Amino acid sequence: MIRKTFKATARSSKFDALIKKYKIPREYLSINRKSVTRGLLIGLFWGFIPMPMQMLAVLAVTPFVKFNVPIAFSMVWLSNPLTMPLMYYMEYKTGNLLLGKSGLEDVQLTLEWFQKHWDDIVVPLYVGTVPYCVGVSLLVYFIVNRLWVSSVKRHRAHRFKKINKAPADRRD
Repeated sequence: MIRKTFKATARSSKFDALIKKYKIPREYLSINRKSVTRGLLIGLFWGFIPMPMQMLAVLAVTPFVKFNVPIAFSMVWLSNPLTMPLMYYMEYKTGNLLLGKSGLEDVQLTLEWFQKHWDDIVVPLYVGTVPYCVGVSLLVYFIVNRLWVSSVKRHRAHRFKKINKAPADRRD
C-alpha cells in the first residue's frame, strides 16, 4: 500500500519539475528497499550522536553512499529538543556503566554547573553514544530490510493466488 503511494508521487509531473529545477539526483529521493533502509541507517546513526547540525553530517555522507535523504533527515529529528534530554541522559548512564564509573551526583540544570563538570560528562556521554548510534541504527536497518522483503514476498504470493483463481475458461 505505502509503496503504491510513493510510486504514484514519484511519477507525478510536479515532482519531476522540482527535481529538474533544483538538479537533485534521483537516487537521493528514490523509494526502494536499499535507498530507504540506508536512509534509516544513516539518519539514526547521526541522530543519536550529540552534536550540532546533524543534518549537515547527513549531507556530508551523500557523495559516498546513495540513500533516501528525506528519510535520513526525518530520522535525524528523532533527537529533537523534547527527546534530547532523555536520549543524552540514557547515553551518559550507559557510558558510565561501560566505563565502570558511578556518575555525577547532585545534577543541576544550570549553565554554570555544566561548564564546571563538562570534563566529567563528555567522555561517558560519547562512550555511551556508540552502542546506540551503531546498535539501534543497524537493528532498524535489518528489521526494516527484512520486513520489506517479506512484504514483497507476501504481495507476490497473493498476486500469484489471484491469478491462479481465475475461471478455467479464461486460462485457455
